[in-house]
Amino acid sequence: MDFLSRLFGIQNKPAQPDIPFGRYSDAYKSDAQQQAFDRSLEAFEQGEHLAAYRDFLTFLKDEDAKEPNISWQENETEIQFELWQGSQRIKGFANAEKVKAESKVARADDLNVGFMRRLMEANFNLKFSRFALDHDNNLSIVFDTRTVDGSPLKILHALRELAIHADKQDDLLISEFSVLRPAEERDHGHISEAEKEVKYAYIHRSIEAVFAEIDKGKPDPNTYPGTYAYLLLALAFRLDYLVKPEGFMMDLLEKVYAAYFTKNNLTPQVKVQQMRREFQILLDRPKEELFKEMYRTRSTFGTNPAVPHGTFASFIEGELANMEWPLQQGHDALAFAVPQYIAGFTLFHQAPPKPDRAFLHLFFEITEAAFFRELGFHIPYTDAQGRLQKSEIWKGIKQIVDQNRALYTRLRPELNQLDFASMTLFAKSYLLMLKGLDMTKD
Repeated sequence: MDFLSRLFGIQNKPAQPDIPFGRYSDAYKSDAQQQAFDRSLEAFEQGEHLAAYRDFLTFLKDEDAKEPNISWQENETEIQFELWQGSQRIKGFANAEKVKAESKVARADDLNVGFMRRLMEANFNLKFSRFALDHDNNLSIVFDTRTVDGSPLKILHALRELAIHADKQDDLLISEFSVLRPAEERDHGHISEAEKEVKYAYIHRSIEAVFAEIDKGKPDPNTYPGTYAYLLLALAFRLDYLVKPEGFMMDLLEKVYAAYFTKNNLTPQVKVQQMRREFQILLDRPKEELFKEMYRTRSTFGTNPAVPHGTFASFIEGELANMEWPLQQGHDALAFAVPQYIAGFTLFHQAPPKPDRAFLHLFFEITEAAFFRELGFHIPYTDAQGRLQKSEIWKGIKQIVDQNRALYTRLRPELNQLDFASMTLFAKSYLLMLKGLDMTKD
């Protein structure tokens, strides 16, 4: 038994609310799923198409999902399947002649030129699927192919494209064009009004706190725009992970990121102002509209690629140095934004090894403890005044180590690196601790 086990023993957290965080990732496939995909490829090469598609659907099934993300039925000549991506249901079939999948995005009361032109333009950027209208004016995104050309690898890319675009466009189109309404009423994923209220209040106070920091003008945002960019980007990624919005808000947070990193002729000062305007739109959005975008989802595909721990460690090393100047100048909130940006960016854009993901979630449980408590979570890592609780944080880290020790036998965080003098210094030292982890699998 190691030192931490002797000191603390094995302790489990109390039962916590069933509230998910962050965007879905399909990067954590099990060995059994990978083997199913290999069998699928082999069966297709041998002309056993239905067997190939059966194994392919097994590969897509999320083994950890509390509600199934995919289901199928089959007979001797055909497989009919149904999968979920966010709020969208994708239905399809495969037989000896054809493979087809379709998702109804919206229903049109009138064929408005605006949304039809939007979707025609979108079709130019789609590689496998296409937007189309059926005889009942249902706006759908469709993919089909001859079975002889429908290798599992092609079907994987096609279904991913179809599912992600269907999920992204439904809420956006309906919110923008009044002639559109949902093609199917959503009958799942509802969350309590209390949870929505907590998240709504958190969105507003988080944005207002960042605006207040900018309005202090110390240091001058026009002289140090990059420092304030960290503040706004950290806010966007943090809201995306903790609130887990859908529709308009999710798209707006992506626009915040794009506003700063898109290569154009705008100066950093102008980009910071553009990012602020996007957040102001969110502040001005009616509560009832935000509430509509808060619901549970089931997904089959993710957009964030798997990355090794070394990539994550290099990102920490490259970015963390940027908190030194505001830290030395006493601009604590600006310094703290850098480690929050690192954690949020990683969870938004990448799928690091499972222990890294768990440690980053713990990072937010510690640094945003009040929000988690408002949602009903038991969070012992800070006291009522926000002071860090060293022994409880050590326990939280140890629990993650214990849960992953079977695969990551060299996972031994250097706890003596942690600095509990302030939340900002702790955040810096915590990421440095993660940077030094050995994620080698024996």
